[in-house]
Amino acid sequence: MQMRIECFYLINEKVIEMNLSATTVSNPIPPQDLSQIVGKRFIYTYANGWQYEMYVKNANTIDYRIHSGMVGGRWVKEQIVDLVQLDDDSFKISWNEPTGTSVCVNVMPSKRLLHGVIFFPHWIEEHGHRTVLFQNDHLDQMRAYRDAGPTYPIYVVPEFAKITYLDHVGENDETVISVAPSELPKGFSDRTN
Repeated sequence: MQMRIECFYLINEKVIEMNLSATTVSNPIPPQDLSQIVGKRFIYTYANGWQYEMYVKNANTIDYRIHSGMVGGRWVKEQIVDLVQLDDDSFKISWNEPTGTSVCVNVMPSKRLLHGVIFFPHWIEEHGHRTVLFQNDHLDQMRAYRDAGPTYPIYVVPEFAKITYLDHVGENDETVISVAPSELPKGFSDRTN
């Protein structure tokens, strides 16, 4: 049984009503509406200048390209993720890659804002160029690099980013991210809307 809680707040002499779903130990998951993010493609630039592009292909999978930064030129399809809605305009996308890299990205589409934390194993900090390719064609090699290490110390990159381009392209479209960043038309990642 799911319980709804009605809350009333007095803000600037105006009564604001909020409906909140109660979460409990036995029911810890709030309602999930992923329609605001599934099927979206967004290009974003972190505060450190690194530029990425992510396509939320469906509720379990993303494709992405890295346009600039430490491993600029890398691209990946069919990355399995954990996608959850945290609040009305807040989503968390988390995953672990065959390279040993772990990523957690909080996305707020209507605010055009995100915060990402990338946990690079030490071998990528030392030899990031080895990952600048279409990962799907090199999975065994990425796992071999991961297993050879070194893993530690982990290079942690926590950054806020501005979403400069956002569009809805629909679910499961294999053409959205289908070529390397270097094969895109000039200015592709500089578009804004």
